[in-house]
Amino acid sequence: MVSAVLDSRFNVALWIFQRHPKYDVVDALRRCQHRCWEFVDPHPPRMQRQLSSTNLSFHITDGCHPYPAVQADGSVSGGLEWSGADDGDCKGSAWGSQVYARSAWYNNKYAIMYAWYFPKGKGRQHVHKLHSGHRHEWEFAVVWVDQPSADHSNLLGVSMSFGPSFHKEAPVQPEHVVGSSIKLDSYSTFWGAKQGLRVTTDIGTTQDLIQWEQLTDAARASLTETNFDIDEAVVPVEMPLKDDVFQLKLNSTYPF
Repeated sequence: MVSAVLDSRFNVALWIFQRHPKYDVVDALRRCQHRCWEFVDPHPPRMQRQLSSTNLSFHITDGCHPYPAVQADGSVSGGLEWSGADDGDCKGSAWGSQVYARSAWYNNKYAIMYAWYFPKGKGRQHVHKLHSGHRHEWEFAVVWVDQPSADHSNLLGVSMSFGPSFHKEAPVQPEHVVGSSIKLDSYSTFWGAKQGLRVTTDIGTTQDLIQWEQLTDAARASLTETNFDIDEAVVPVEMPLKDDVFQLKLNSTYPF
């Protein structure tokens, strides 16, 4: 009941701020804390079949569960201040979960990048702090196939973000695949210095998928312009699908 009352008050306040002429549409108050509503794609385009067919099984060993980062109106998640348990207050959202995707040809291979948002992330901000973290976290994986076809493409490899570097597996081993989905695990190193993804034999869950091009203009603008690295993490936190980062990530994580 208390949670419902607080959510109601927050929604009323957000409604007032969004409609009051004093406040600009991109005002910092347009945030949904870590309770953004997910995008549910009502009319998947042809390419959605390929993206959905390779949607990844996402297992979590350490840290938060994935959350929506942005709503259709451009409101972005305010994240969570780092405190308590690695997955404290972020074990899943009743408003749904989300995975974002963007694809392109690269070096004669077709790359599909999937990105997950977390309200907080583990990772040392200072060398003298062994257990610390920061507000906001993005992790991503790139699935490499030979062509953009849901029925005829061949899986060539996968790259996964891991701190300032990346993991890779090319070709992907059979034990790391279930159906047509690669099995990934979100984890952190023993000392908590790095957080990222790796292949696993454990089966996880999938999230509702939305393509970068399917987001509203307001949502894309917010994901592009929002500074997710407000705590100045050792590994800068950035949205990997935005224009000035996407190609750089494909280049730096190319596994062949």
